[in-house]
Amino acid sequence: MKILVIEDEQELSKSIVSYLKELGYLCETAFNYDNAIEKISLYTYDCILLDINLPGGSGLEILKHLKASKKTDAILIISAKNSLDDKIEGLQSGADDYLAKPFHLAELSARLAAIIRRRNFNGSTLIEFNEITIDTSAKVALIKAQQLELTKKEFELLLYFIINKNRVISKNAIAEHLWGDEIDMANNFDFIYTHIKNLRKKLEEKGCPDYIKSVYGMGYKFSAI
Repeated sequence: MKILVIEDEQELSKSIVSYLKELGYLCETAFNYDNAIEKISLYTYDCILLDINLPGGSGLEILKHLKASKKTDAILIISAKNSLDDKIEGLQSGADDYLAKPFHLAELSARLAAIIRRRNFNGSTLIEFNEITIDTSAKVALIKAQQLELTKKEFELLLYFIINKNRVISKNAIAEHLWGDEIDMANNFDFIYTHIKNLRKKLEEKGCPDYIKSVYGMGYKFSAI
C-alpha cells in the first residue's frame, strides 16, 4: 500500500514514515503545498495523510484540488487544528477521516487501515479471488487454505493485481505503486518482469491457472478469463 505523508513538521513526518514502513507501507513525503500538488499530480496513492497548515498554502485547498481533478486517493487529515469548523469543512470537502494532533501512531495506523479496508475491501481484512485468499491484516496469501510463500514485493504485487482484477495495468503504474519515488532511479523495467515471473511460478506451483495475462504494448491484466 502506497501512502503520501503531507506534513511540514519534518520530525513528525519522519516518525510517521518510520512507523508505517515497519508495518509494510510504502511511504512518500511532501513538506509544503507546491511539493504536495506536484506529487498528487504525478502519482496515485492508497491514502494521503494531509496536514491543514502547510508552507505555501492550505491542506484544504489540496483536498479540493484532488476532488476537482477526480482523484480517488483516500484522505486522512492530520492537523493541530481541532476546531469543529475545520473538521466539518475537511469531511464535507471529501476527506475520509480527521485525526487531531497530538495523536498516538498506533491510532493513526488503525485509522489508516480502516480507511483502506472500507475503500478497497468493503471493510473486510480478507479478499478473495477464486481459490486465492489474501489476509490484508496478517499480510499473508493462501491458496486453498495453504499459505503461499511470497516476498514482500510479491505479496504487494498480488494484492495490487487482485484489487485491479480484469483491468489492464501499465508497467509504469505497477512500478510507481510498488517502488514510489525510487522508480526514478531505474533504467528499465526488468525488475518488474522478474517479480511477475516469480509470482506467476509460485501461483502455478500451488495449482492456480495463469491469471497474469500479458497485454502486448500495454501491460498486464489479472483475470480468470
